[in-house]
Amino acid sequence: MVHFFTSISRFTMIFLLAIFTYDSFAALRPKTTERARRSRYVRQTVFMYLILINGNLVIYLNTKELRVLFMLAFECVLFAIVLLVFRAAYDGSNKPLVNSMAMLMAIGFIIITRLNIDKAEKQLFFAAVGMIVTALVPLIIKHGAFLSKLTWFYAVFGVGLLGIVLVGGSTVYGAKLNISIGGFTIQPSEFVKILFVFFVSCMFAEATDTRQVLITTAVAALHVLILIASKDLGSAGIFMITYLIMLYVATKNPRWLAVGALLCVLGLILAYFLFSHVRTRFLAWKDPISVVDGAGYQVSQSLFAIGTGGWFGTGLCQGMPDKIPLALSDFVFASIAEEMGGVFALLVIFLCIGVFLLFLNSAMQISDFFYKLLALGLGTCYGAQTFIMIGGVTKFIPSTGVTLPLVSYGGSSLLSTMIIFAIIQGLYVREYQGEEDEYGEQE
Repeated sequence: MVHFFTSISRFTMIFLLAIFTYDSFAALRPKTTERARRSRYVRQTVFMYLILINGNLVIYLNTKELRVLFMLAFECVLFAIVLLVFRAAYDGSNKPLVNSMAMLMAIGFIIITRLNIDKAEKQLFFAAVGMIVTALVPLIIKHGAFLSKLTWFYAVFGVGLLGIVLVGGSTVYGAKLNISIGGFTIQPSEFVKILFVFFVSCMFAEATDTRQVLITTAVAALHVLILIASKDLGSAGIFMITYLIMLYVATKNPRWLAVGALLCVLGLILAYFLFSHVRTRFLAWKDPISVVDGAGYQVSQSLFAIGTGGWFGTGLCQGMPDKIPLALSDFVFASIAEEMGGVFALLVIFLCIGVFLLFLNSAMQISDFFYKLLALGLGTCYGAQTFIMIGGVTKFIPSTGVTLPLVSYGGSSLLSTMIIFAIIQGLYVREYQGEEDEYGEQE
């Protein structure tokens, strides 16, 4: 009976996520009525809970671990609070964005609980802290005119944090990523990317002449160089992509984009010859099977897991995702593909694309140039990190070791991504209520 329920649940979760993802795109159609949108949002919420309950029940039936049921109850309460805060406390919030955030977190809770229930409890704690921290972020953004005046604070503080990691950070799989504070391990680059976007937005909102561009580029390059020296190649890639997109949008000059892209390519070539770990990553990407006992082990195991899962997966608790290195963090997408199936994994990709489009849509609707750049930059950060993570796991690009936002295990990653979503919500609410006020004055 347990095996039958486990097998059926694969298709149930695929069906629920497919409808959820479809609603995310369909609700944005211009001709969709407000009543139809509200209906889709309610259905999304219900389906999110159904997937969460489905996955956790399968895990419980296979493990008989009572903690799974207790965690399920806490997760349901947490999501109820999150949805209530963003929908009720902030009138005009971007509802599909809130739903998508909750769904990605739910998928993350399921796969982390399946792999390590102790880590799942910690992730739930991180999510609760994140909810408390980010609950006031939209309010700060709404009344935060001072945020555009802290330009060099963002730069100095961000570079300082990265410098501390470079000098005294702990080494994880060859890269300096973390620092320990009060018994907690923090990955500063996850938060510095937010400060970085604020800095670039401030600079380009002030001016976009050649002098301003060169100064901003120099500071951006300093961030990237410190990350490369720390061997945090994934974060370096996110910073580079984000800056190039923001540079192009701010200046509307394709020559700056071309020059920036050329410098990035030259930098990568130089890094290949200067740093052995860059050559190792490239070799592991080019032919992981040839070095499966060494540098190619992680990617090879990831590809084996994805192939084993096929289109519909082995079912939760029926595969061997624990054989994948870093199955909870850097390679969580492979874990999902093995047990939940390739179709489910593709739907996760579409859901992430939908979130990215919602970020861009929010940026397009904002009139203030500083806030527009801020929304664009944060959205690009999210999109770049998702692309780098999934691309590395599937061998589309060299693996650089980043997490899948909201899904992978990790307190810093989860909290920073929740802050990004909250900032976007704040910008969206600020614009929405500004239009309401303007309309009221005209009346």
